[in-house]
Amino acid sequence: MAVPHFQLPLSFDVQRLHEDLAQLTPQDWSPHFNQRQYEGDWSGVPLRSTPGARVALYPDPTSTDFIDLPVLERCPYLREALAKFECPLQFVRLLRLSAGSNIREHRDHCLSYEDGEVRLHIPMQTNPGVEFVVDDRMIPMREGECWYINFNLPHRIFNGGTTDRIHLVIDCTLNPWLDAMFPKYS
Repeated sequence: MAVPHFQLPLSFDVQRLHEDLAQLTPQDWSPHFNQRQYEGDWSGVPLRSTPGARVALYPDPTSTDFIDLPVLERCPYLREALAKFECPLQFVRLLRLSAGSNIREHRDHCLSYEDGEVRLHIPMQTNPGVEFVVDDRMIPMREGECWYINFNLPHRIFNGGTTDRIHLVIDCTLNPWLDAMFPKYS
């Protein structure tokens, strides 16, 4: 049985997450490459990617090597948070959806527990007006929590609040450490 989403038993210090956000400059943020998928401002900061990736928010799909990028040096708590993950980290980035912006419903490819590659979200900054909907279910994520979401399912996001929504998004490879956190169904 596919797990659509759940909160992992990990949490992160919200104040320290905000302190690391303050280390970023406007020049660090790049518009999301898939401009047909959203309205408004959806942008990000890559923290780990493939060497020589040509598009800021899209790693080289032919590479399996991922490296920390220089911007991560300015974010000591994010480095500390990432070190808590005892699984192979792939692409890691911050994604910002500005107030009033909308990501249209879509599905991602091969991003689920069943595929062995999972995407985790850690809200760093959010507001009550954010609607994060997966498979027609609202997921009420709070700052500092860590969530698995099966992005093979249809999902959409609307930021109806007055502040930006910023998530730390971690793509990782499923291993025994991470698998132990997933609910087991019989």
